[in-house]
Amino acid sequence: MKYICTVCGWEYDESAGCPEGGITPGTPWSEVPEDFECPLCHVGKDSFEEA
Repeated sequence: MKYICTVCGWEYDESAGCPEGGITPGTPWSEVPEDFECPLCHVGKDSFEEA
C-alpha cells in the first residue's frame, strides 16, 4: 500500500518504509507512529491519504 501527503505529494510506500525517519521497509501504515511527519513538508500523519 502507498499513502500520499496531501500537502506536497510525498509518497509513503509500505514496502520501502522511511529509513531516514527510522521506519523500516515493510512497516504497514497502521504501525507508523502517530507523531510521524512528512519528511518534505513536516505535516502530520493525518495529512496523508491512501493512494
